[in-house]
Order: sequence, then structure tokens, then C-alpha cells
Amino acid sequence: MQINFTHHQSAHCENGVASNLLKNNGLNISEPMVFGIGSGLFFVYLPFIKVNHAPAISYRTLPGQIFNKLASRLNLKIKRQKFSSTVNANKALDENLKNNIPTGLQVGVYHLSYFPDEYRFHFNAHNLVVYGKTETDYLVSDPVMETVTTLTHDELDKVRFAKGAFAPRGQMYYPIQIPENVDLKSAIIKGIKNTCRDMLAPMPIIGVRGIKFVSRQIRKWPIKHGAKKANHYLAQMVRMQEEIGTGGGGFRFIYAAFLQEASVILNNEELKTLSKEMTLIGDSWRNFAVEASRIYKNRSAKDDAYNAIADELLDIANREEIFFKKLKKAIS
Repeated sequence: MQINFTHHQSAHCENGVASNLLKNNGLNISEPMVFGIGSGLFFVYLPFIKVNHAPAISYRTLPGQIFNKLASRLNLKIKRQKFSSTVNANKALDENLKNNIPTGLQVGVYHLSYFPDEYRFHFNAHNLVVYGKTETDYLVSDPVMETVTTLTHDELDKVRFAKGAFAPRGQMYYPIQIPENVDLKSAIIKGIKNTCRDMLAPMPIIGVRGIKFVSRQIRKWPIKHGAKKANHYLAQMVRMQEEIGTGGGGFRFIYAAFLQEASVILNNEELKTLSKEMTLIGDSWRNFAVEASRIYKNRSAKDDAYNAIADELLDIANREEIFFKKLKKAIS
């Protein structure tokens, strides 16, 4: 069984799967547009939850939220299913493939055999599309990969039923209804308003206030925890930002591309200017990651390295606060 499915590489898995599934169903929507309408940009710091023995930091909304919000704002219907057994999960997936329905799956990264070893860790919110099956393998379109790939039947079972936080429980999803005409303008405005609301939230651990809070914490880490633990916390932060979820610079570049597209659709020049500003902020997130990695690899020549990167992060937070206030005003 093989469905005629076009693979497009993307910067982030959930946006890429949503964009690829919708394109396959005749709705030509780009990855940045999925991300922007789905309000994927977010920041939350959860010091009371530990991930890989370090405080939890997320640069994005909960798994599945981007596609769900996109669907609600464009009036699409998405079917989602979870399963208690591999037998039922495989039966449902095979039935879809028989009916020519490419299917999105939420999976764990650790057992993805086509991933390089250094990217295989216990993270259960990765997304891919299965578009066919042979006697031994499932045909896989993983949007973060350059080309299509495969997983054996056993490997797919393992990643669909990975254990731990956000355990996917065989989750599969696919569009079942797409209107002939979608109202992109209204969806874009709703998406932008949602992101501005999140990033300017009055909560101390969310949005720009959350970024400022982390900046203050970074200054305390070496004194409070010692160099080894502080370095581990910092390494985990960069990993969450640049490797696991594209979160820091990567997400800003995607959002900048969204604003560029949105400026044309809404005929709003201000969004084009803000798109350039967001790209510069994305560059600063990347620089922060590079400086931070120098510290935890013990390659930093700066005496007061932790305070220096805390300053960098505070500067990013201040600029983002100004940015999101301007963005909110630009679409009101």
C-alpha cells in the first residue's frame, strides 16, 4: 500500500506535518502560516517540574495545540485517536492507508532508527506522517528529514507506544473535512492576538515575564547549585531551545516568515517591518545559545560568564516585550 504523498521538509515537526497533510488534501498552506495561525510561539518556565534533571522550559504550546488551533480558526475538522493496544492502533492505521489517507502520528524520538544517535532521547512529542506500508516496513514522511524514510513494523510500534511524559498512546490524526474557501485574514488576526496575549501574559513564568524570570535564575545557578549542576541546567535549556523543539531562534525565524506572508494577505506594511525586527531577535536567541554552550563546554573566556548571558537574555526579553506590544497594536 502506498499513497501518492508529496514530502516537504520543514523546520519543525508539528507545523510540517500539518502543512503536508493539508497540502495533500488540496489546501496549500505554508509551514510559517500553520505556525502563526496555530499560535505556536510561547514560553513557559516550570522550575517545579524536572526534565532530564533540570527545570522544565518550553518554547512552544502543548503538543497538538498548533494543529488544533489552526483547524478551529480555519474551520477544518481533524480526527484524533488514541489506543490502548498496538493491535488496535495498527488496525486503524492500516485501514486509513487502505483508504488512501496519509496519517499524522505523535511518536517518541528515542527509538527513531533514522535519527542520528545524538538526537535520540526520551521526548514523546515528535510528529511524522505514515503514507504507506510494505510487508516489512511503514513508509514515513518525517518533515524534519530531507527525504522520505521507513520504519519496520516493530519500530513503529515502539515509537507509537513510547513511555514517559506526553506518552503518545498510539495517537494518530488526519483532516476529515476542509471547507472549499478558508478565511485566512480572520484566522491570522486570531492567531496573532493569541500569541500577543500569551507572550505579554501577567504571569511570572509565562511569556516575556517568564524569560526575565529565567534570566534572574541563571545568575543564581552557579552560586546555588555549583558549576556542574549549573552547567547541566544551561545545557538542558539550550537543548530545549535549539534541538528538541526549534524553540529559540528557529521559532522566531518561522514567526518572522509568517508575519511577512501575513503582511501581504492583510495588506499591512507594519507587519513587514515587524517581521524584520523578529528576525533580528531570532539572531540574538541564536547568539545566546552559542554563548551558553561555550559556558557549559568550559570554553568561555568571560570571567563573569553567567551574569553576561543573563544580561543577554534580559535584553531579549525587553525587546520581545516591546515587539509584542507593537504587534498587538498593528492588528488592532
